[in-house]
Amino acid sequence: MTPEELASVTLEHLRHIRNRVDLMSDDVALIKHRLTSLESQMANVHSDMAIIHLRIDKVDQRLDRIEGRLDLADAPS
Repeated sequence: MTPEELASVTLEHLRHIRNRVDLMSDDVALIKHRLTSLESQMANVHSDMAIIHLRIDKVDQRLDRIEGRLDLADAPS
């Protein structure tokens, strides 16, 4: 194989590698975008859960007050 042929084959391989790296770069960018979206959604879920827990605590307090007024509270065992 002549030096020119070797250089040509090498350049062909390098171009192929560059194309594959470019495709991988695009894939990584898409994955980063999707991961950011998932992180945002998880933050929203945690926020919603905190609100739900707060509401349940308020309902529990109200129920305790109602039971106390009606003398329905469980007697200590």
